[in-house]
Amino acid sequence: MARRTLILVPPSEGKAPGGEGPPWEPGTMAVGELDAQRRKVLQALGRRHEARTGPTLPAIERYTGVLYQGLDAASLRGTPRRRLDRSLLVVSGLWGLVAPRDPIPHYKLKMSANLAPLGKLSTWWRPAVTQAVAVRAERALVWDLLPIEHSAAVAWGDTAPFERVTVRFVDEHGKTVSHWNKLLKGSLVRWLVTTGATDVDALVEFDHPQGYRYDPAATERDAGVTSLVFRSGS
Repeated sequence: MARRTLILVPPSEGKAPGGEGPPWEPGTMAVGELDAQRRKVLQALGRRHEARTGPTLPAIERYTGVLYQGLDAASLRGTPRRRLDRSLLVVSGLWGLVAPRDPIPHYKLKMSANLAPLGKLSTWWRPAVTQAVAVRAERALVWDLLPIEHSAAVAWGDTAPFERVTVRFVDEHGKTVSHWNKLLKGSLVRWLVTTGATDVDALVEFDHPQGYRYDPAATERDAGVTSLVFRSGS
């Protein structure tokens, strides 16, 4: 990608079990500056929690939800896979930010959870996650594909991306689609890393498998934020 690109997505509730790697340790994740915060979350979960004791898998193999099914990272090779590895970050209630190759155990913890003594995780994580995102988002094209509870962990006013892009899928009547949302976003991420597109106008070439097409007329730009609309043709 000619312009640096950062793609932010949520984790999935669905996760592959097991793993062949050792239990999680500091120093094994791409965004290493969040290790101190990760330790605090793990301590709050307790000694016997599976996140502290379980075997690990690369995150892109651990997450198995609908978004990740649409992405189908296992079938990516060469340049598209390298783009994915360097541009994708998962915003997580346990780990803060997770890169595709980061070794993580099986776990269950929502960003919206209240975890004593830390409080609501999206609020607790916000200073550290915002700083880490800001470093990686500066002058970059940022695809913000986060739901509200995960986007709450980033204070966007404290970042300086070249452009921040949000996405909304609507039916032929303009009503926001929720049922296909995760699958649609996964397919979009796959298209971005496969094509290397760095301009939102290139999306006119994007043929979504569920029949959604980019609607340039509905795109809104305001203070560095571009709000894209994909409309069903059915």
